[in-house]
Amino acid sequence: MCELLAMSANVPTDICFSFSGLMQRGGNTGPHSDGWGVTFYEGKGCRSFKDPMPSAQSPIAELVTKYPMKSEAVVCHIRQANSGAVCLENTHPFIRQMWGKNWTYAHNGQLKDFKNELPVKLHLPIGTTDSEHAFCWILDQLHIEFGAQEPDKIVLFSFIAKLSRKIDALGVANIIITDGESLFAYCSNNLHYLTRRAPFGQASLIDAEMAVDFQKETTPNDVVTVIATKPLTDDETWNKMAPQQWQLFCLGESIAGESK
Repeated sequence: MCELLAMSANVPTDICFSFSGLMQRGGNTGPHSDGWGVTFYEGKGCRSFKDPMPSAQSPIAELVTKYPMKSEAVVCHIRQANSGAVCLENTHPFIRQMWGKNWTYAHNGQLKDFKNELPVKLHLPIGTTDSEHAFCWILDQLHIEFGAQEPDKIVLFSFIAKLSRKIDALGVANIIITDGESLFAYCSNNLHYLTRRAPFGQASLIDAEMAVDFQKETTPNDVVTVIATKPLTDDETWNKMAPQQWQLFCLGESIAGESK
């Protein structure tokens, strides 16, 4: 299946280190060679880089590893296709606008009978993946439930958690979704996270010969949470999420969550 990577931070932070490890899994150390994408938020705006090429061979991915775009919210995805052709429109993450915000969604897994079980009317998919279809269904349900007025973030993402569990019931659905402020992670079967804060230490990537001493790259007040399908470093303690567990992060801190 595909792999996910996301970040929530309390200061603009680049994701070059983590992405350098993830991109190697896209056709080098891993089989996820059917495209990749990453979205960075800057205020209410966002930049998205996507390529149907394997990330380990993509010049655009190489650019991302060397161009330190700083953001408080980032979503990445490397694809191993199981629904929809290998093409740009089927490449995650997917972005749509709602309530004056850019919403970004990435999904790892496979869903059965999703067109019948998750009917969409207002937000129509551009591509043919089960992932984008599920995203459009979520946005439809938010419109139906809340209308034109965006609710409190805890109410909103608790509702998204209920929707995620319905999607998960159709197969496997590890989900990352963000509006650029809050970052939501739902675990179906495989998702990990860690929070880096002072005192910072060194970290070494599993998939590349690269290490960083975060004490030299941060201030004592920095808080950065990284979420990934599988741990990216071998000298840090990653928290494995339980099936049907969800967590909501804002500015690097976990502000809500629930396990079942």
